[in-house]
Amino acid sequence: MPNPILPLWEHIPDGEPRLFGGRVYLYGSHDRPFSDSFCDSLLKVWSTDVSDLSHWRCHGNILLSRPRDGRDADVTWLEDGMLYAPDALQIGDKYYLFAYVFYGRGCVAASDRPEGPFRVLSPYTWGEEEQFPRGVCENGVLVDPGVLLDDDGKLYVYGGFEKSWMAQLNPEKPWQVIPGTYRENVIPAEEPFCFYEAASPRKIGNTYYLVYSPRRGSRLCYATASSPEGPFAYRGVIVDNGAGYPGGNNHGGLVQIGGQWYIFYHRMTNGSVFSRQACAERITILPDGSIPQAEMTSLGFDAALNPYEPVSAHWACVLSGGMVKYLDPLHTVLAGLKDGSVVGYKYFDFGAPGADTPLTLHLEIRGVGESGCIRVLLDDPETGEEIAALPFAGDSRRLTAQTPPVSGRHALYFAVGDGRRPPEWAQADRSRELVQIERFVFTR
Repeated sequence: MPNPILPLWEHIPDGEPRLFGGRVYLYGSHDRPFSDSFCDSLLKVWSTDVSDLSHWRCHGNILLSRPRDGRDADVTWLEDGMLYAPDALQIGDKYYLFAYVFYGRGCVAASDRPEGPFRVLSPYTWGEEEQFPRGVCENGVLVDPGVLLDDDGKLYVYGGFEKSWMAQLNPEKPWQVIPGTYRENVIPAEEPFCFYEAASPRKIGNTYYLVYSPRRGSRLCYATASSPEGPFAYRGVIVDNGAGYPGGNNHGGLVQIGGQWYIFYHRMTNGSVFSRQACAERITILPDGSIPQAEMTSLGFDAALNPYEPVSAHWACVLSGGMVKYLDPLHTVLAGLKDGSVVGYKYFDFGAPGADTPLTLHLEIRGVGESGCIRVLLDDPETGEEIAALPFAGDSRRLTAQTPPVSGRHALYFAVGDGRRPPEWAQADRSRELVQIERFVFTR
């Protein structure tokens, strides 16, 4: 399944991947298309079999902070709370959902199954002597709870906004913060750590990893320690959703599926930072525990994209001067493409070298009354081989061009231009939208 990994109409940011019983479960926030704010009053979970990462199943709403579709709210102690960035764990034969209720006390819910239905057990509680500082987890909000059940049975929760914290929870009653275990600045806010939010812990071998978002929030960084309580050492960046793409905040976690490690994260749509979609990239954990930064690609769980099957435009992993625009549950386009915009896809496998057979590129667009040209390049948007040029005008819908024979693995770029040349170019209005792209395919 390419990026984004869920159906184009679904918006699940802040994804925490968990492996339960041969299935991968993705717990996250729920964004709304065209929203002007983060998240929603509901949480969903999606899952897929570890042997087939292309077919994800939606298990519906697992927690509500407002009544919906005839169902009462699960969070009853806050009238207008929104649900953000949950995490989940199996403890014994139960599955626990750790919810962050925006501006209210977070809670823990339980189920007999990882997909729910979940029943709220309790808001977080703590001893009278435990003081949660204002702005960190005031009133038990417990911002962005990431949970870790260690091999010795101890249960840890990490989180924070602008300042990190951690504490131990009672494994038998996991909504209870164990008095005296609360600690601040487990990941410092200062350089090089620059902790901001989105804590996600994992234990890999004998090493404790904490993935988090730094102050420049388009990145996910990580730190490691030999103890769940630290001290943590800064190790670097895992992925950056703003690398050649309209970035925003980021939040995600690590999971190993079939021997391959992945980092889950999210990307932005609709020209805002609010409508976010789940993505994943393959990563490598080296013998010294380090993780080289992953390239942001279109691949998701796929080894390569197939150019001979229709490619949805919103699989773009490079998008300069445009945006993914959600139109309806079955339809997205790349909109706002202007003179100088570049759209890129990494990577296609065109197959082994064969006869000198040219290909035909079929590109479906939405004309907006303007004219120009879309140049198609391999491997680099500036210096790569140009294999086609497709002029458009008016209300064009389908463009076709023959290309030279192409084989092997390549990135593919569409460079949009209005066709002008200096000195006319210098006088042009380069801010106007020229064209929208919907989908494309190669045929032989």
